[in-house]
Parts: sequence; structure tokens; C-alpha cells
Amino acid sequence: VLREGRRPKMMFPLVRDLAAAGVAPVTVTCRVLDFSRQAFYAWNLNPVCERDVTDAYATNAAVDIHRDDPEFGYRFIADELAAGGWQLSERRVWRLCSQANLFSFHSRKRGKGRRPGPPVHDDHVNRDFAAAGPNQLWLTDITEHPTSEGKLYACAVKDVFSNRVIGYAMDQRMTSELAVTALEMALLRRGRVPGCVVHSDRGSQFRSRKYVATLHRHHLVGSMGRVAAAGDNAAMESFFALLQKNVLNRQRWTSRSQLRIAIITWIEGTYHRRRRQRVLGKLTPIEFETINHAANAA
Repeated sequence: VLREGRRPKMMFPLVRDLAAAGVAPVTVTCRVLDFSRQAFYAWNLNPVCERDVTDAYATNAAVDIHRDDPEFGYRFIADELAAGGWQLSERRVWRLCSQANLFSFHSRKRGKGRRPGPPVHDDHVNRDFAAAGPNQLWLTDITEHPTSEGKLYACAVKDVFSNRVIGYAMDQRMTSELAVTALEMALLRRGRVPGCVVHSDRGSQFRSRKYVATLHRHHLVGSMGRVAAAGDNAAMESFFALLQKNVLNRQRWTSRSQLRIAIITWIEGTYHRRRRQRVLGKLTPIEFETINHAANAA
């Protein structure tokens, strides 16, 4: 409390507590700590100033933003706060984030002391990647690839029944919004599919409040594999392995837009309509869905 540089208003509670306990009167404590009684009594009338209240609410909002996207550092948090109507300088946001121990997930040293986040869903798949019909089991994951402009992150959603990629999204940042956008694209294509199991790994994007709220809003069942167990989402990993060999590693990409167009062209043109899969009876995903849709209709 008495260390050098301690602001007077941070010592005022000590003065009040000593006086209340009968240890020392206000006059003596103020004289020893070298500040006026008038300053103490002015603080006592209004212990919490407007700035402190604003800092408290802003810190609470920053914690919510960081919980949704642990990759966000103070600069991104400042941008999100500004978009939410908070008039705070970037330096002030840095101070609040520092006090609340809010740091970007990527800025922390990897290795010792790093613990995976807790699962928000049980594993409803248990490596059984099979579905008797469409919209019973979806898989999702995120991959990344470098370009001359920086990394491009891609999130995809695949229907296990036909192996068709029904939703995808790409961005320069790996946030919960990326996963939500891919899931919403799948829902736009498929419509209402209550009870469908959506399986993912334990990434922070799939544990975020935005993503979990989207699942609940559309009555989907979330599912998560174990930590560091690639086999728990092997069917989705195999799709990304194909994407890696057929698109990502074919050349050096100069821009994110160039790579984005190449990924979409390969998914919609080659993977869906030209690449036959033995597991589908040597049919493409589009052919398999078309035939089975006609059979179900009949």
C-alpha cells in the first residue's frame, strides 16, 4: 500500500479502514501518508468515479470478446469495443487488457504450462464416421495456408452421408466468426435439420459462445473429439489432405484472393462434380446425393 508511486486515491480505503477499526484517526493517517483530509473526504463522498465505472464495464466487455476469440490481442479488442460504441483509446484498452490478463492466444509461449480448453460437448461420434441419410452427421474443421500477403484460414463443413462440402468460409484471421459463417452457409443450403450432429475438434473457435449459440439456435447437436487425437476427426482431416495436395501445395500463392478462388473452384468444380469416390460407389458427391434424393422421393 505504501510503495513509492502509489496513487493517493488507492490509499484512501486504508485510511477509512484504520479509522473504522479505531487504529488511527483520519487526521493522523492523512498526515503520515502526506495528503490532505479534504482529498480523502471528497473521495469518501464518491468512492467510485465515473471513469472507474466505465473501466469496469469495458473490462467486462473485453473479457466477453476475448472469450469468444482467444486469438484477439488488445488491438483487435479495441476495434471490437469501438464497433460496440465504446469511446476508448487504444492505450486505455491495452491497460485494461493487461490488468485483466487478456493476451492473444498466439502471443503466449507454447510448451510448458499450456493446457487445452475444456470441451463444451460430448463426443457423439467416437470415430464412427457413417450416416444412414443426409443431414445426420456433419464434420467441420479449420485449415491454413500461407500466401505472399499472409495466411489464409479456411473452415469447411462436410456431410458424412455424401462427403459433400456443404459450407465453407475463408478469412485472414482464425476467429469464431469464421466457423459460424461456414456453419450458417451449410444451414442455408440444407434448411432446418434439427438433431443433426456437428462434430469438430476442441479448437477455441468451436468452443466459443457465438458458435455454441448458433448450434442451439438451430437445434443442432454439438460433438467434440479429444485433445491431440487427429483420428477423432479423421474423415475431415482426409478432405483437407486432398485439398492440400490438389490445391494448396501446387504452387506459391501471391494473394489471399487468388488462393480463395482456387479453393472454391476445386471444391465446387472438381471435388463435387468430377472426383469419383469408391466409398460412394464410384459416384461423385453430387451424383450420389441426386440418386439418393430421387430414391427417397420415390
